[in-house]
Amino acid sequence: MIPEADILVVGGGLGGVAAALAACRAGRSVVLTEETDWIGGQLTSQAVPPDEHPWVERFGTTASYRRLREEIRRYYRHWYPLRAEASALTDLNPGAGRVSKLCHEPRVALAVLEGMLAPHRAAGRLTVLTEHRPISAESDNDVVRSVTLRDLRDGTRRTLTARYVLDATETGELLHLAGVEHANGAEARAEFDEPHAPQEAQPLNQQGITVCFALSHHEGEDHTIDRPRDYDFWRAYQPSFWPGPLLGFEAPDPRTLEPVPRTFVPNPDLDPLSVSADQSADAGDKELWGFRRILARKLHSPGAFDSDITLVNWPLNDYWLKPYIGQEAEALREARQLSLSLLYWLHTEAPRPDGGTGFPGLRIRPDVTGTADGLAKAAYVRESRRIKAVTTVTEHDVAIDLVGPYGGTRHRDSVGVGGYRIDLHPSTGGDNYIDIGSVPFEIPLGALVPRRVRNLLPAGKNIGTTHITNGCYRLHPVEWNVGEVAGALAAHCVAEDVEPHQVQAEDKRFEEFARLLDRDGVQRHWPDVRGY
Repeated sequence: MIPEADILVVGGGLGGVAAALAACRAGRSVVLTEETDWIGGQLTSQAVPPDEHPWVERFGTTASYRRLREEIRRYYRHWYPLRAEASALTDLNPGAGRVSKLCHEPRVALAVLEGMLAPHRAAGRLTVLTEHRPISAESDNDVVRSVTLRDLRDGTRRTLTARYVLDATETGELLHLAGVEHANGAEARAEFDEPHAPQEAQPLNQQGITVCFALSHHEGEDHTIDRPRDYDFWRAYQPSFWPGPLLGFEAPDPRTLEPVPRTFVPNPDLDPLSVSADQSADAGDKELWGFRRILARKLHSPGAFDSDITLVNWPLNDYWLKPYIGQEAEALREARQLSLSLLYWLHTEAPRPDGGTGFPGLRIRPDVTGTADGLAKAAYVRESRRIKAVTTVTEHDVAIDLVGPYGGTRHRDSVGVGGYRIDLHPSTGGDNYIDIGSVPFEIPLGALVPRRVRNLLPAGKNIGTTHITNGCYRLHPVEWNVGEVAGALAAHCVAEDVEPHQVQAEDKRFEEFARLLDRDGVQRHWPDVRGY
């Protein structure tokens, strides 16, 4: 029997977990659902180490996100055989990856997130339903009345009601099911006058997805997989805007689009303590093994691990032939075949530094991803459906070329901050990378408030951004911040018997809500920092 809750959070990724935590912290009852059997989304089921801004160790996140990061480090210090000098680091980077100052294994994030939710589940405030997918929603008079979910294990259908419904799905699925006005793909340039928008609207032009996987390397062993069914296609495929075959170590630099060779050397001898992760100084993506490394063997006691573990989320396995939204099953099948084809190419044909070909000692790690085949449980989805919001964040608010390195829109109703370049991967419309310098930005509450519907809130990548600005609002800490604010707002509206539109529009009501965010450690404004 599923208890009736104040708040229903559909989608158990980072935004959904943060929303559930915030609502439970405020004393509300919550049902949290998740399509896979792991909560955590990008950090866990999608197996994506966090992308974060360079100031993350000092400021620029919510207090609860900082707690998540510190608990991950605490897990490694408690359970792993770290070298003393590594364990003593306050800014320990367990994988010594270059993408982030905190690269780690998906299961560690899962354990920490489960721990953060545990007291609320024990208290009966929180019910978690994994392997449940939304299939329909009923709306009436601008209110979402119910959401029906299907249990993916036995097909059982469950219809849930709540005073507030939060859409924390990876694709903004509830926006579609509940008939909430939303955008998909690229807006026309005339709509917001964004310099990098196309002339005409392109709803099927969406960023590519990636099916990630983890690898270790064991010299002298042969872990070559069977030849994938679509290998011949992917082996021959060369995008028109690519310098060579997609399965190759040369790819465009995202910022300049110039062809740049990538290097691949498993288990390098470099001391991981010397690795610096700062994408504002160096994107770090040219050395593939170390870029998203999630376990560095040399941080630990000698012999504890015979290999690093690295996470494969590279230009070589970004998939963009079909839009994921609207063609999920077929796009996912082809994206999985691309990733398996990349692995087979690495095993058999990839050029080695010694002049040979193939790395048969590479071993895919199902134990890391929690799957039978070693591929991540879910695709990394960069772009969601996006609500038509009271406030839409556009390129004019954040692009460094438009506002200057210290510029950016300051919002009266700011409920958080974020920082990242506008980073769009190649898209289903045939676009190459669009990678634009941006400034540290604020998250306006108006971007979380739909123009019409009164009790549904976005809690992830589905806020009021555009195709362009989604490129900097889609990363881990921002998704967490958005989810945390959505959960807090829903709880506040239940407690005060007000609606989100009132809280956003009326200064006094917003100030009351902002004080709650300030109390809970939600940073709403930046200090004086420069964009990159």
